[in-house]
Amino acid sequence: KLPEHQRPLAQRIGLLGALGLRIGLLFGLVWLTRLTTPIFTVSGFSFSWRDLILLSGGLYLIWKATMEIHEEAEGGEEGPGEAKAAGFFGVIVTIMVLDMVFALDSIITAVAMTRFLPVMILANVVAIVVMMVFAGPVSRFIERHITIKLLALSFILLIGAVLVADGLHFHIPRGYIYFAILFSLFVEAINSWVRRKRERKVRQP
Repeated sequence: KLPEHQRPLAQRIGLLGALGLRIGLLFGLVWLTRLTTPIFTVSGFSFSWRDLILLSGGLYLIWKATMEIHEEAEGGEEGPGEAKAAGFFGVIVTIMVLDMVFALDSIITAVAMTRFLPVMILANVVAIVVMMVFAGPVSRFIERHITIKLLALSFILLIGAVLVADGLHFHIPRGYIYFAILFSLFVEAINSWVRRKRERKVRQP
């Protein structure tokens, strides 16, 4: 984990790097359109570069979320120096990799729908700017509420599993994922409301 004063800088650098990756991917339109071409077949399953990217990205998300949940459960046993040294550039790389994995499908879809490159670049710039504005407040809120943090890590596990399934050609409708996430947030909101109500009753004389 990063010290509080380093988090905004890491978020900004990571998101700017992610923007550079997105624009680079957009300029490689011809290369992107070939990502779905099978490169090898295993037991009747054909795999393209897109499949391999989704598989590796999904496995990385599952590993990362599992390690974070384990760290929360153990209370964070590594020393501060170790966390600081391994954390800053690790966070930047993680932000860039995750954004690239999540943006890959949307970029491929955009390429299929329109060839007007400036519009696609502008849309990605706006998306990154919005993330930069809200990344700080959202991350601070999550850090203050451990149950929200664990829920967010569970979402990362879920998304990682979905990416792995997509890479193996088992498509899961995104509507199911969105519903599961929204329902979980709704349940957590009720739990938070009940906890606050009980705490107020305890404080009352």
